[in-house]
Amino acid sequence: MSTVVMDTDRPITRNSDQLAEISQKLDLMAQSISVLGAQVNYLMERAEADRRRQQTWDDLFTDLTPIVNEVYAVAETQLEEMQQFVTLDDIMELVKRLARNTRTLNEMLDTLESANDFIRDAAPLTKDMMTEATTQLEALERKGYFGFARQGLYVLDQIVTSFSEEDVRQLGDNVVLILNTVKALTQPEMMTMLNNLTQGFHAAEQEALSGQLDIGMFGLLKQMRDPEVRRGLAITLETLRRVSAQAPKNGK
Repeated sequence: MSTVVMDTDRPITRNSDQLAEISQKLDLMAQSISVLGAQVNYLMERAEADRRRQQTWDDLFTDLTPIVNEVYAVAETQLEEMQQFVTLDDIMELVKRLARNTRTLNEMLDTLESANDFIRDAAPLTKDMMTEATTQLEALERKGYFGFARQGLYVLDQIVTSFSEEDVRQLGDNVVLILNTVKALTQPEMMTMLNNLTQGFHAAEQEALSGQLDIGMFGLLKQMRDPEVRRGLAITLETLRRVSAQAPKNGK
């Protein structure tokens, strides 16, 4: 008679494996549920953000609708007023011309940009030049240049109002003679002579006023004995003779 031995450890090991497998599946399900919950939360947040964005656009549209309607009404009124001056054909023609002259407009814009850059670069130099010019003008004003110019304009006005066109023409015809005369008068010896003549005249006038100058006949005859007086009279008479010889004579 044989004896049957039962394996009691095998059912226990099998149950443990099943429990471990079930536990593993539960962990996977829990992870899947967690990931699914995160995705659901993300989708809910996106939906809420989209709802808020749509609400913002709806509010903006609601706020802008009256403004757009008012702008449209104003534009319609202005177009009605401009209809007698501008037509759709005119606008289309303007658009075509702008399209045809696109290169020209670009060149003009390039020129303006270059000019703007030049002005921006030259601005500091211009500021310094203006400051220097202002300083120089203030110095000229203190020295009296502008006052002299104003009085010079007054003198010029007096000359213009005092001489006729014929006088100016004659002045132009004789300007060479006038300049030669002025040139001769401004020579050092002539200026010295005029200065001596002026000083001598003032000295003689003072003597005549104070009674020191004898103007009687005997006094004049006495002065004729002075060599300088005789020399002066001789020069004067010779000068008068030369002037009279150069003057035109009547009947000749």
